[in-house]
Amino acid sequence: MPRVPVVGRLSLRDYVALITSFALLALEVIIRTITLLLPGPIVRWFYRASRNAFNRLSSPASRHSRNRKKAVSSPIAQANDFLDICELYGYTAEEHIVQTGDGYLLGVHRLGYKLGEEDQKVNAGPGSVQKKIVYLHHGLMMNSEVWVCLTERERCLPFMLVEQGFDVWLGNNRGNKYSKKNIHFSPTEIPFWNFSMDEFAFHDIPNTIDYILSTTKQPSLSYIGFSQGTAQAFATLSIHPTLNEKVDVFVALAPAMAPPGLAGGIVASLVKSSPEILYLAFGRRAIFGSATMWQALLYPAIFTWFIDKSLSFLFGWHTNNITAHQKMAAYPHLYSFSSVKTVVHWFQIIRHGTFQMFDDEGSSPLAVGKGSKYYKIAKFPTRNIKTPIVLVYGGSDSLVDIDLMLRELPRHTVAKCIKKYEHLDLLWAHDVDELVFPHVLEALQTYAVPGGGLKSWKSIDRGIHDRRSLGANGSSTLEGSGSDRSLRLITQDQRLRQAYDWGLDSSTPDEQLDESEGDEKADEGPERFALSPTPKAPSLLAALHTPERNHDHIAAATPP
Repeated sequence: MPRVPVVGRLSLRDYVALITSFALLALEVIIRTITLLLPGPIVRWFYRASRNAFNRLSSPASRHSRNRKKAVSSPIAQANDFLDICELYGYTAEEHIVQTGDGYLLGVHRLGYKLGEEDQKVNAGPGSVQKKIVYLHHGLMMNSEVWVCLTERERCLPFMLVEQGFDVWLGNNRGNKYSKKNIHFSPTEIPFWNFSMDEFAFHDIPNTIDYILSTTKQPSLSYIGFSQGTAQAFATLSIHPTLNEKVDVFVALAPAMAPPGLAGGIVASLVKSSPEILYLAFGRRAIFGSATMWQALLYPAIFTWFIDKSLSFLFGWHTNNITAHQKMAAYPHLYSFSSVKTVVHWFQIIRHGTFQMFDDEGSSPLAVGKGSKYYKIAKFPTRNIKTPIVLVYGGSDSLVDIDLMLRELPRHTVAKCIKKYEHLDLLWAHDVDELVFPHVLEALQTYAVPGGGLKSWKSIDRGIHDRRSLGANGSSTLEGSGSDRSLRLITQDQRLRQAYDWGLDSSTPDEQLDESEGDEKADEGPERFALSPTPKAPSLLAALHTPERNHDHIAAATPP
């Protein structure tokens, strides 16, 4: 295939794909501009029209099935923020602000209290309850909500860790929904968005960890990352030797280091193109800033279908392990703002096949050629990491090259494969509590709380309901304090059990994505109630004793 002048890396086919992508971006800009100029009633009319069109194509049986699922998914989907989602489940969350060394203000969330112990002090100095800390960090173009927007409490990793007795903190990257402030620049200014993974590694992660340890007076914490959240940990631990002493164990869910590539032809062409082409297409501020517009215009079932098709086009994922009502609940929380430069950084990593720092010279029209002996892009020295590493990845995840990753990580790295899982399954799969949580708890028990005796969800759930029963009888501290919280939790728990039981049917995914026309009020303002479904109660730590492994051993995960 002949090469096209000027855009040297692209073939003629790639060039056609690139032109097509510019046409689609231009169309999106036009639609977005029109939408912003339309009054609210007309936007709502488009929303209702898309809903009615969808329902006309659905059978009465599928609408009936969808209505039963909606009782669980809608309150989560329409929750405004992290605190609202946690409140649905009865958990009290805290908000903290971390100032980075270069002036960004990062929103950090904390779940420190089991259900029923909200009046206690946790990690607040002498006389308070002392707990080990677990820190969770999200992926690319996400925020902390992705960890808690699950339709069942038992599948929610932060809630499980809280009930295990951990003090759980959840971070956010600069620029996203909870970290859109800087003491020097406004988000409307280009310098605000001039950051890549380098800044996450040099500032966001180490500054957040230092803040957490300083606030709790604890010597160390355990780190759990998802997708780019793992890449940020790989990077920051490799360049901050002393940070390794503050992290007991690093659990990497769907780990990302140097993805092999993308499935979509248009995007693959963008990967191979010059960074200037990407900046021309997307600008130099936030990427995909119009995503929230599409969510406002499209009926939830259609929006979910659109996201599924996009994931299939870009990455070849089928999302068969995530239930339809889980998608309806989680997809509205999937996207959050990030910089175009961060995506350019990932494209550089994919193009060069190495986990490197941002190539500033590669963005210059006077850049030295790739084969020059005078210029070498700095790599993150990941083999220097001393913190124990446990990789948990999906065997069907197109973004994970496990062989390359193990070659670049220290020999003490342990890798565990869940063969049927894709990327997002590590967060939202219907059996994530059975296939992922045991590995997380095993890592924590081995490196963070040896001999700590972490419990199964069955005993955890029994303890939750015992505490609530005490509250109903007037003998809990919450009830005795005059608060109506415990009674509300009991009522909420009963209501969700009923709602969740409605959803236990044998409907197909297509049927679950349907909804009746009579639910307009629920679409616009869902009733707020706690989500606490009847648990499947699997044993999470069932005999996971394994011999010591080196970096060459990859164990297949099986249900306990």
